[in-house]
Amino acid sequence: MPETASRVLALLRGVNVAGRSMLSMAELKSQLDASGLPDVRTHLNSGNLLLLPGSTDPKELARLIQQVIRDHFDLQIGVIIRTREELEDVVASNPLLEPGVTGTQLHGIFLAETPDERQVADLDPDRSPPDRFVVSGKEIYVHYPRGSGRSKLNLDYFERTLDVIGTARNWNTVTRLSEMLNRWEPGVSGRR
Repeated sequence: MPETASRVLALLRGVNVAGRSMLSMAELKSQLDASGLPDVRTHLNSGNLLLLPGSTDPKELARLIQQVIRDHFDLQIGVIIRTREELEDVVASNPLLEPGVTGTQLHGIFLAETPDERQVADLDPDRSPPDRFVVSGKEIYVHYPRGSGRSKLNLDYFERTLDVIGTARNWNTVTRLSEMLNRWEPGVSGRR
């Protein structure tokens, strides 16, 4: 079995959400297999891929996945890569984990690159009380005590202000993906 350190998570931005950018995860998995990325595993229908990129650079891997999606599905989709270690660090470093806060109230926003500090300073912490956020490197941790649906601290706001693309997952999904990436045995059949 390959070392767990080589396992990565590819997060697709905005697929299968509200009827937009519909993309069959099973079909995508098949196309990625055919493109030389064997043993791709999916989780949920919202664009979460676990894979073994070999020695492929994360930016090159993101470009490859984007190209497969463009060529076979005619969609322009952002792809954000995190290694197993990076995802473990995200889970271990959440500054908003507190007693009484649920996994559905917390979200992790994964950015394609580290935003400029001046743009981070432009984010308004009082934009949507009682919601709050913390920017840490290429991640934004967000707490939505009343849910994320009506918050003004949405992905669009963060992307526009920071001038960086991103994708969001609720905390239950983030922790589940980290667990899956750590337990996954490539080459062993299982739920995909």
